[in-house]
Amino acid sequence: MATYTARMMDAETGGEGKYTFQGPDDLMKRTADEIVAALFESATDILSKHADWELNGVLKNRERGVVTAIGSLVPDKGEELPFLLMISKA
Repeated sequence: MATYTARMMDAETGGEGKYTFQGPDDLMKRTADEIVAALFESATDILSKHADWELNGVLKNRERGVVTAIGSLVPDKGEELPFLLMISKA
């Protein structure tokens, strides 16, 4: 298992969170949406059991080993919360 870092910015407030998570050693070789899914599968402090997420766009820079995604956190009740996300190996 390898350690990865994700930084998520709230599009409305500009608030930022930094998250560290464990994933397979070859995670950054997978598709960009699989990398984002790995974060959300392990990040129970970002998503409760009453929330989901959706991607609007995701890019992977192979040279720098960074995935950049835009999307929304989707709580069961309330408005969607747009975000910008960057993931890299720690």
